[in-house]
Amino acid sequence: MDKVIIFDTTLRDGEQAAGGTLNVQEKLEIARQLEKLKVDVIEAGFPISSQGDFEAVKLIAKEVRTPIICALARAVPQDIDRAWEAIKGAKHPRIHVFLSSSDIHLGYQLKKSREEVRQTAREMVAKAKKYTDDIEFSPMDASRTEPEYIHQILEAVIDAGATTVNIPDTVGYAIPDEFGKLIEGIIKNVPNISKAVISVHCHDDLGLAVANSLEAVKRGARQVECTINGIGERAGNASMEEIVMAIRTRKDFFDLSTDVDTRQIYKASRLVSELSGFVVQPNKAIVGANAFRHESGIHQDGVIKVPITYEIMDPKTVGIPASSLVLGKLSGRHAFKERLAELGYNLSETELNRTFTAFKELADKKKGVTDRDIESLIAEELRTVSEVYHLDRVQVSCGDRGIPTAAVRLISPDGRTLEDAALGTGPVDAVYKAINRIVGVPNQLTEFAVQSVTEGIDAIGEVLIRIESEGITYTGRGADTDIIVASAKAYMNALNRLLATRKAAG
Repeated sequence: MDKVIIFDTTLRDGEQAAGGTLNVQEKLEIARQLEKLKVDVIEAGFPISSQGDFEAVKLIAKEVRTPIICALARAVPQDIDRAWEAIKGAKHPRIHVFLSSSDIHLGYQLKKSREEVRQTAREMVAKAKKYTDDIEFSPMDASRTEPEYIHQILEAVIDAGATTVNIPDTVGYAIPDEFGKLIEGIIKNVPNISKAVISVHCHDDLGLAVANSLEAVKRGARQVECTINGIGERAGNASMEEIVMAIRTRKDFFDLSTDVDTRQIYKASRLVSELSGFVVQPNKAIVGANAFRHESGIHQDGVIKVPITYEIMDPKTVGIPASSLVLGKLSGRHAFKERLAELGYNLSETELNRTFTAFKELADKKKGVTDRDIESLIAEELRTVSEVYHLDRVQVSCGDRGIPTAAVRLISPDGRTLEDAALGTGPVDAVYKAINRIVGVPNQLTEFAVQSVTEGIDAIGEVLIRIESEGITYTGRGADTDIIVASAKAYMNALNRLLATRKAAG
């Protein structure tokens, strides 16, 4: 059975999703989870793009030792030098060079001839080869490039030392059958193609990224570039979990395998959602909240008798418990810890104590605490680890005849208690104004979204906000049974990220 190489670009192309910026420590945390997931390649970033991205790639190269660590570079000498500087400490380094190939890009963006581009591609791959033997090359916008020209570029870069040639559907234009024929044409018409692995990188503008990737694999590609939850530029990338589980579930069709530890998929999905601020849609395949839930009586009857009647995958294989254990206020610490283990969480003693206290407070407000409640609660509590200011107390007064008023109490970095109050157009506005009076960091609220984590009138409400300061966007999330408190927590979470970033920048 052939192996498909899983190339995860969550930290590079995934981070390009508008509003999905990650800091250095967040990228490292995701990279460590990707290592547990056993992806083959982690594209850690684009080092030339910023000092922060350079530092993140360099740190990941140093700390994450099992997978190949890849850095992206344009076909420009300084990009390649910078990429190598970032990944030279990696146990398994790779440089990924890209250059546009379509006439649309050559004519309107690069303003170069085909021969000039082919020569540049050859020269830059040869330059990268002086640093490491593992070189990948991508002719950007390949799906809109004349196939014969693609064949010429690939032959040239393989001669120059490329060991992986990636065929990007950069703008999500391809249809599965034509994309598959493009891969077959490369295998038939590139004389030295046996010296390189064929890779594919598909975008989801037409909702076909996964379909195109799987068609390419069926036709001979042996590396797929994808992201957790399918996040990425515009409509996103091919979803890693969907690619991997399709290959695993339909071995009879593909006769292929991956090395991914699928039991780590759900945990990776939740981590990326938490740190990026992008909520996973309930009906998302594999990792959505409804992916393994059944409401129809006929379906429920079938699943109770034999799960395979309506479930083509065992939820345990992707890290989702088969059953939902509801905890309540009478549950003990041991039962809570056991449930955390089943959900894939391994907390330190300090984190466990703090989370259990929060759980007991929540259980006093709700009749039953579900898995989703617990996951939201953990995310909320662990966010407090890197706090600059701590939200200690919120009190509001509002009504249809009154003026919305909020009083807040924060704990400063040096332990002082800071209090203030403000009026607003509504209770949330008043809370945010009171917080701003204390923290004093100019910013603009650009997005505010509320959703219920679980069902029922006593459900936890989760608030997602984005604020902008000096052209940079910061995401904050907060959860509580009181939506005003959740809003305050989300705002403090975003402000603390802003303050931590400024402190790190010196």
